Amino acid sequence: MSQELQLGFFLLLSAVAVIAALGVIFNRNVIYSALALLANFAVLAVLYVLLNAQFIAAIQVVVYAGAIVVLFLFVVMLLGAGGELKIASWLNWHTVFVVAAGLVLLTLIGTAVFDGEIGGAVGSDTPARVAAVGQTQAVGAALFTEFLLPFELTSVLLLVGLLGAVVLGQHWRQMPGRDKERLD
Repeated sequence: MSQELQLGFFLLLSAVAVIAALGVIFNRNVIYSALALLANFAVLAVLYVLLNAQFIAAIQVVVYAGAIVVLFLFVVMLLGAGGELKIASWLNWHTVFVVAAGLVLLTLIGTAVFDGEIGGAVGSDTPARVAAVGQTQAVGAALFTEFLLPFELTSVLLLVGLLGAVVLGQHWRQMPGRDKERLD
């Protein structure tokens, strides 16, 4: 693929990803927001394929686009979200503060990136070694040797989130003024 075509494809996918992310933020309907999140995850998976990271793209589709969005929709359905969020006005002191803080953070990150102060950690695995062993085997070996503790802590965090969703669901079912016809 030529360099110009690759750049054009990257810019197109990046624009779609940004539009989908804005759809997640500004959509008033929770279900449509989840669908925009799904579109964002799918575009990110394609971007990973462009970067020659097929394993990460597959994990992006399976874990994020599949499991996380479905879990989000289950929680929305379990808690019975009304679907649409009624906001009187977007222009208030809270929104102005969040936008100002976001611009300051964006400026700091941009300065750090363009000044070259941020650099990735240099690992022992070279691209030639990863190509010889395979991406999946290299990621698996790193997860279960060097990064075993963060991997297990992530599983505990997911378990706590699952238990929190169950507790919220049970709390909702035991509410005294709950509409009983809604579940029937």
